[in-house]
Amino acid sequence: MKKSICLTLVLIALALTARSQTTVEKYADKVQTMDSTIATLYAVISGEKGQERDWELMKFLFHPDAKLIPSGKNQAGTYIARYMTPDDYIAGSGKWLVENGFFEKEIHGAVHSFGNISQVFSTYEAFKSEADTQPFMRGINSIQLLHDGERWWIINIYWTQESQENPIPEAYLPKA
Repeated sequence: MKKSICLTLVLIALALTARSQTTVEKYADKVQTMDSTIATLYAVISGEKGQERDWELMKFLFHPDAKLIPSGKNQAGTYIARYMTPDDYIAGSGKWLVENGFFEKEIHGAVHSFGNISQVFSTYEAFKSEADTQPFMRGINSIQLLHDGERWWIINIYWTQESQENPIPEAYLPKA
């Protein structure tokens, strides 16, 4: 009986390892540079109405301990932050993205790096369809990344939307 249980556990472990290696092989080119990692982040959440997203790829971009942190005003008018895992984000926003269509496009990026860590202030515009010419929303994603010697990991994304009282500063907009 013990041999049977041990053999089953070994086979499960081998299957999970093989699946993990397949995921790495499938997406390794997406995380080789900081630019490819950020471009993939924007691409993976973007799509027309009815278009499914590649959530396996989305999760592959993020470090296992990563957080997605939207910030904004609550009903009392106080700025708050909400902390989510990639799975929380997918569960909370995935259906909405597919039902409504959503394209987020970087229009400006400011990168600061030291050693193996980087912080990118990535200004974005959001559209319901790729054919739209006017964004329905803009904001800034503060993206923290780690290079572990082999690939880039998104550690956190902390963002807020632009508002009339909080416009995006000129320094974070494209030069005319």
